[in-house]
Amino acid sequence: MAGRKRKMLTLTVAHEQSGSLNNHRNRTEQKLKDSPAKLKCENEKSVETEQSYYFRNNDQQPRLGEGFFSQPCISLAKAFLGKVLVRKCADGTELRGRIVETEAYLGGEDKASHSAGGKRTKRNTAMFMKPGTIYVYPIYGIYLCMNVSSEGEGAAVLLRSLEPLQGQPIMRELRAARRKEGASQLKDKELCNGPSKLCQALNILRCFDRRDLASDPEVWLERDPYPSPTKPQDIVSAPRIGIESHGDWAKKPWRFYLRGHPCVSVVNKEAERQSLSGNLMNDLGPSDVKSETGQPNVKKT
Repeated sequence: MAGRKRKMLTLTVAHEQSGSLNNHRNRTEQKLKDSPAKLKCENEKSVETEQSYYFRNNDQQPRLGEGFFSQPCISLAKAFLGKVLVRKCADGTELRGRIVETEAYLGGEDKASHSAGGKRTKRNTAMFMKPGTIYVYPIYGIYLCMNVSSEGEGAAVLLRSLEPLQGQPIMRELRAARRKEGASQLKDKELCNGPSKLCQALNILRCFDRRDLASDPEVWLERDPYPSPTKPQDIVSAPRIGIESHGDWAKKPWRFYLRGHPCVSVVNKEAERQSLSGNLMNDLGPSDVKSETGQPNVKKT
């Protein structure tokens, strides 16, 4: 009888161990089925919980195609607000930021534009290419700015500021590489709050010039998976920055940003008051009003 009990006990233990091994094997196989992107996202969650969950199912977010970019410059500059710029790195890591500030440059008639007067150069070729073409140019010899062409001869939109959504640790490293040693750590809102800063944070390179944002495998645009309705009064129309030498054209209210957003590069209180009252429409010329209504601009050459 004692021998029989020992035999039954041995069988029971063996069965339990087998079950435990099967459970462990099942869990391991399930982990292997998970995509690397998802596992990476889950690892980042422990570092920045409030950010990393945002795009856990980013493969379900379709990129914006050619149709989105085929609209007049001012309309496109406003339409960019709230959209998500994605940069896929060489190792497959994806960096994401929501666009919160843009500037419109209308091309030929716009004296502050690189294509003023219809002038074409080797540098500004992308501005004359199809809507959605990336235009990257250097400033001060060391920094870069990213623009996207729109409808209209030589027209393009400058991307000025982003709200970081995914990949902040990498963005911080990329920004730190261009800063003085010993500088204080950047806050999230400081990572992409300027045209050159966002290029550094997302590693937008000079070689991206003339690429198609609608089809490029390394950089593209997506809709926000959790959008909040944007009302007209939420968008501030203010004068563009850094073009003071262009006279009246520097006063055109063609910089657009989301009111109250902490990642906006420069807040213009006067423009915010005027935007609420609608007074800035008085500063728009005939061709500008056509842009607002979705009809083509009349370009001077």
